[in-house]
Amino acid sequence: MNDRKMHVIKMAHHLFINKGFQATSIQDILEESGISKGTFYNYFPSKNELLIAIIKTLHANMEKERDELLIGQDPTDIDIFVKQVELQLKTNRANKLIYLFEEMYFSNDDELKQFIQKGHLKIIHWLYQRFIDLFGENKKAYFLDLAIMFKGILQQNLKYNALLNEANKSSIYEVVHYSVNRLVKLVDDLATTKEQLLSPALLENLFPEYHNKHAFQQEVAASILELKKNLHQTDQQEKYNELLDFIHQELVQAKVPRKFLIKSVILSLKSEEELFSKDELLKLEQFFAL
Repeated sequence: MNDRKMHVIKMAHHLFINKGFQATSIQDILEESGISKGTFYNYFPSKNELLIAIIKTLHANMEKERDELLIGQDPTDIDIFVKQVELQLKTNRANKLIYLFEEMYFSNDDELKQFIQKGHLKIIHWLYQRFIDLFGENKKAYFLDLAIMFKGILQQNLKYNALLNEANKSSIYEVVHYSVNRLVKLVDDLATTKEQLLSPALLENLFPEYHNKHAFQQEVAASILELKKNLHQTDQQEKYNELLDFIHQELVQAKVPRKFLIKSVILSLKSEEELFSKDELLKLEQFFAL
């Protein structure tokens, strides 16, 4: 996205928050961002499309930061999950996305409503995938139900913590941590009772591309963690951790991974035969047929 288009998105975001989406005219946006009407319509077919672009841009940045919290970390570490959820909530709050969501939802515009609904389902899908990381593939039959319940528990805890305890309300981290602790108990309960309301297949069929991406990310993370197992044996642990984290980030974050750099790093790791498994290094090479 070019700088000028990004400038329009930022200015429009500011207007929508301060004046309201419905009350902001296209002329307001033209004046605030200093562009012509022709340029505006070259970027966005409508004001609706501009609003959708704002949400997509903010969420793409948040998702990138959220995924980066996993780089070099164990995906089964529940504390990382807590930090990811906290980041998501803080991003929404900092950008006042709740106000935009409310305007979209109550706009009676089918296009905006469908966009919001798909956004809610994407969050549920991300939670579902993370629960597979955290609690294991063998319990995933219950994780769509669990994702829906967790989202509700978290939202209500945040709402009433602010409403009833304003003078001494807990931090976002504390509310998320408390809610996640309740979640862990629910996992055990559902696995014991084997009750299921909604099948995860309903969700996986909606987002097949995200399902495949997550499976790939899991494989990469597992290989990286396996390669880190013996690093306590060397005084260059920090250096090798950084190299492995670089590979991890390139493979799961970069739109176009810099294969020549990954090749170079893997080549240097291969020289440390006592530290790194040849099979795991081969796996990394095969992920992108390096």
